Amino acid sequence: MAILDIVVKEQRRQISFWEVIVGMIVEAWYPIHFFRLSFGKSDSLYNQIIKLQKELNIPVDAKKDEIKKRIFNNLNVPKIRGLLRVFTLNVPYRFLSPWINYTTDNDVVELSQSYTNNCIYSIKGDTIEINLIWEQYLNDNYLILRDFTFWNLAVFLQKRNPNVPDVPSKLVKPVLRDSLLKQRHFWDTFIDINGSIKCIYTGKELYKKNYDLDHFIPWSFVSHNLLWNLLPADSSINSSKGNNLPLLDEYLRPFAKMHQQAIRLIYPKNPNNKILEDYLTLHDSLSDLVQLSDNEFLNVFQKTFSPMVQIAENMGFKYWQKSLQL
Repeated sequence: MAILDIVVKEQRRQISFWEVIVGMIVEAWYPIHFFRLSFGKSDSLYNQIIKLQKELNIPVDAKKDEIKKRIFNNLNVPKIRGLLRVFTLNVPYRFLSPWINYTTDNDVVELSQSYTNNCIYSIKGDTIEINLIWEQYLNDNYLILRDFTFWNLAVFLQKRNPNVPDVPSKLVKPVLRDSLLKQRHFWDTFIDINGSIKCIYTGKELYKKNYDLDHFIPWSFVSHNLLWNLLPADSSINSSKGNNLPLLDEYLRPFAKMHQQAIRLIYPKNPNNKILEDYLTLHDSLSDLVQLSDNEFLNVFQKTFSPMVQIAENMGFKYWQKSLQL
């Protein structure tokens, strides 16, 4: 993807190793920082990107151009160059293995310079030069090749993150997050019928128009806005809790109780409400879900959230502590 973007968007055939490496870092920045996706035990991307972010203090949600600029501006810093150098050791040579049988780096360099088997590029020092017979092909088929690459990357990452939901949507930072208008309308309706509710995190009274919708399990793990993972919360919570996990022992029971109360009030009045279908991923019948006892309903939520939190914790997500807020 890094090579494609430089060849097509910048219309250049000669590309330094460092440009390709920075391009790789930029492409992997979002799935690693936001979703903690593993690229495999033998891959260096995850650790090096985490270290780069800390060394250069680049915001995790920075735009691609800003990330590129900050890294290039610090390429002469020995520590930064050292973090990136690992990617110059194998990647440029092994990438040519479909055309050139790998023996040693020197052999690959020599064979590439005569474009053996019409290989995609030659290696000259720490620079690659795209083969002319490939240049037009890359330009003509850019979108197809990029989608093909993303598809194979998704397959690659799904194998290494088998318990992570919706890996394909975690490869590229969305321009905009989906609206929560329908979900907010559901909770507004509940407040209309029930009256004010108490934030499960702060205990503050919540009314219509004075709450935020909190993703109980961070959006950066679940990557969806299904109703059963959302709950009204005091507006201070989103900035405090952020992408951290809730302590289930403390918050799951009140969280489930609020959902149970809302379903019991809203379902009888409008059983065909489409937003209620979100709960069908937890239980196969809405009418049965409404009839469950308090403990049975809590058990449904425990079976859903406990493994999710454990997987997220294993991936590096941290727990939110109430004592840390504000």
